Amino acid sequence: MLGNVQQVTIKPIITAPVAPGTLVHTDEYSIYARLPAWGYGHKTVCHARSEYARDEDGDGFCEVHVNTIEGFWSLLRSWLRPHRGISQDKLPLYLGFFQFVHNARRRGKALLSALIAGLVACSRLPSFSDRSESIGKDWKLGEYGREPLP
Repeated sequence: MLGNVQQVTIKPIITAPVAPGTLVHTDEYSIYARLPAWGYGHKTVCHARSEYARDEDGDGFCEVHVNTIEGFWSLLRSWLRPHRGISQDKLPLYLGFFQFVHNARRRGKALLSALIAGLVACSRLPSFSDRSESIGKDWKLGEYGREPLP
């Protein structure tokens, strides 16, 4: 849980992983009000008015919503529940695996095939130890995920 929800606290948590110019969809919590000043597009839904998705151009497709990330976190919490007491050191591994499984959208043997294909593709990249060492020097595991070193 974020102990201090001020703009100065939230800014590095947003700017480290999100590319400038990205369109960010949020609820109307005031902490996000500065997103445009920080170089991001920003659209909101107002849960207080029972608005959870909005069709802005009348095509029947709700372009503005936060349902995808809310659903992802709900699934992640359910998936992590049996793994009580995950250490902060291992959390990125659990999150990475869950992200892969979620994005693969496959189960059972089909998931195994996707996992093997992903591993084969990764084997064509520079060595894993070289990449992990360089990542380890530039990033640290913070309370809310990976954060750049100061």
